[in-house]
Amino acid sequence: MRSALLFAIVIASAPLAAQTRDSVTAAGPALSLEDALRLARNNNPDLQQTLESRRTARASSRAAYGALLPSLDASFGGQYQEGGRQIYNGVTLGTNPNTIGSNYSLSLGYNLNAGSVIAPRVAAATRDAVEADITGSTESLRSLVTQQYLTVLQASAKADLADTLVAAAQAQVELARARAAVGSATSLDVQRAEVDLATQQVQALQARNQIEIQKLKLFQQMGVDQPAGVELTSAFTVTPPTFSLDQLLSLAHDQNPQVTALRARERASALTVRQSEAEYTPSLQVSTGWGGYTQRFTDEDALVADARANVAQGYESCLADNFARSGAGLSQHPCNSSFTAADESAIRNANNQYPFNFTKSPWSIRAAITLPIFNGFQRELHVEQAVAARNNARSQVRARELQVNADVTGAYLTLNTSLKSIALQEKNAASARDELRLTEERYRVGAATFLDVTQARATYERAESDRINAVYDYHKAFAALESAVGRPLR
Repeated sequence: MRSALLFAIVIASAPLAAQTRDSVTAAGPALSLEDALRLARNNNPDLQQTLESRRTARASSRAAYGALLPSLDASFGGQYQEGGRQIYNGVTLGTNPNTIGSNYSLSLGYNLNAGSVIAPRVAAATRDAVEADITGSTESLRSLVTQQYLTVLQASAKADLADTLVAAAQAQVELARARAAVGSATSLDVQRAEVDLATQQVQALQARNQIEIQKLKLFQQMGVDQPAGVELTSAFTVTPPTFSLDQLLSLAHDQNPQVTALRARERASALTVRQSEAEYTPSLQVSTGWGGYTQRFTDEDALVADARANVAQGYESCLADNFARSGAGLSQHPCNSSFTAADESAIRNANNQYPFNFTKSPWSIRAAITLPIFNGFQRELHVEQAVAARNNARSQVRARELQVNADVTGAYLTLNTSLKSIALQEKNAASARDELRLTEERYRVGAATFLDVTQARATYERAESDRINAVYDYHKAFAALESAVGRPLR
């Protein structure tokens, strides 16, 4: 539904000049090559998957720069501990009630080494390669859609030729019947004319079916559903190329997206070698943090009871000590046995710290420089792997440059050959057309047989079909040359 709506919007916004043909506006929506390319860029599934790689490349670039910044972590936690006897090394320390607690921490760390400094440049080169891949995929899709668009037009031209031959065969049937009626022809001539008409009608039917098949392939490449009755409106003219082979080779060497992508990956692989070698360098690590904690006993009455018991125990200990001091003739200490409401309130207030009245932990900072010495030859392995990847990338760049040179040269030669073929095929088609017209006139006056007309029509059909093929072969060769160069040329 979405793709059909998008197609309708594009068709509605197409220039009015593209709908000047009455047959187009009457048959259905018009589709220009520009509209087809726009729809393909927005909907082709393969291209959309390639575009998603841009998201990963941008995230990798941000992560590489983010590695140069400090890391910050924050946490908040809580705990519950069941009360009971506290035993340490077999000694019972006492009995505590149930407790609940909370804590927080905020830690700041910073790690820096030579590899993390090089990482943003590696990510930038990889991102450039991804962008070049996207450009290359877009250009490849443009070439495929253009080629298929031309194939549909070629099938339409052949269908028009088949319709013309059907009309001519129908006229020959009527002429044969008229001549047979006056005795100038036999019934065999009429039968031959009828068989020839049926043959032409079958060929016309197959030609129209071929148009629909090629349209389905075109819309499949565009990534949208085909509406009913769509007509292609773009016209292509045969114009001799104005560029030289040297210009094309220079342009392809500088702008071909596949070559550009491989060069970017070569730069990334060279930087990766330096990044691997940086594993031999020291690393700086700095960390600091802040934190706090608090806890609360769930049974405050038990705390108060323990406090009263401690006061009573202290009072008894004080009396015993004073009794001993009096026997020795020493002065006595004052003993306090009171446990007031204020004391109880202070105990309860001191216990009421949960969950956010924290006791701050001591602040600390740590710094260290780590010097790698030996890690089982893992660094050496990483360096060799990076060097091999860099050398392979260089070889791929060279191989692709040679391939582009061959593709551009071959496409340029094919284009010039197609241009010369058009001139020859147009001459042959004109001669065959004149021969057919002359043979039909001779048959009309009885100077030629129907077999002569059939042979002349077959010669014309073959010559006109070859002319149509030559014209569209030229346009397809032009599109192939653009694909080899990696950018539009007209």
